[in-house]
Amino acid sequence: MDVEVLGSLAVRVGGRSVVPSAPKPRQVLALLALHADRLVSVSALAEELWGGAPPRSARTTLQTYVLQLRELIGGALAEGGGGGCGAKDVLVTLPGGYLLAGGGGGSDVRAFEELAGAGYRAVDAGDCVGGARRLREALGLWRGTAFADVQAGPQLEMEIKRLDESRLCALDRRIEADLRLGRHRELLAELTVLVNGYRTHESLHAQFMLALHRSGRRGEALDAYQRLRTTLVRDLGLEPSARLRHLQRSILSAGHEVAAPRLSGAGGERLAPTG
Repeated sequence: MDVEVLGSLAVRVGGRSVVPSAPKPRQVLALLALHADRLVSVSALAEELWGGAPPRSARTTLQTYVLQLRELIGGALAEGGGGGCGAKDVLVTLPGGYLLAGGGGGSDVRAFEELAGAGYRAVDAGDCVGGARRLREALGLWRGTAFADVQAGPQLEMEIKRLDESRLCALDRRIEADLRLGRHRELLAELTVLVNGYRTHESLHAQFMLALHRSGRRGEALDAYQRLRTTLVRDLGLEPSARLRHLQRSILSAGHEVAAPRLSGAGGERLAPTG
């Protein structure tokens, strides 16, 4: 089974799609696919489908959705010669819930996490070229917002936020590596879009300020700081962090070789994506 969730949902068994068109069964498959090879409880699935007010028929309705998914899986197995494996071996009923057996297939989330982890370790070891390359490969697995074509309930909404935060962390470290490699001019267009999308994200703004300054655009770098400060005060009632204020003072007084502060640790980011 191959699973892709970093964009529209794609689940294939033997190369054949088993994604239903109906919204509720699609939600069930999405949550099971994200947690492939792990038990997903009936209560988690019910919360995803109906929030805090499941109907009396919730368990029976959920069983109906599982049967519909098994029909799709069985059809895919029959077309692909499932090798003696049945739909109940792929979508398994266990005490308390269900498990979607991945069978050692691919997962874009798992691939992203492995590549991003390798990129983090490379950057931490001083290999910015290798780190930037691996992080770029990890980010290249994203095809849009996670679960872009799934009607998300509470469980999936939480997972979407977690995955988006993981993507932002990888993006932050990739840009950091590129800055260390002197690629500030190449980063300006990308960072311009990012700081307009994440208007209170301090790390991205710090990187944008640094790229502008190193490109000989000190005035614009200082303007970027003032815009961020105005937004933070107006929207969150917060001043920029001490590290960002230090970067501003460094740009005011220093030459081109200003070091970017690490703002991605605890308390370093104020995330408020806009649009």
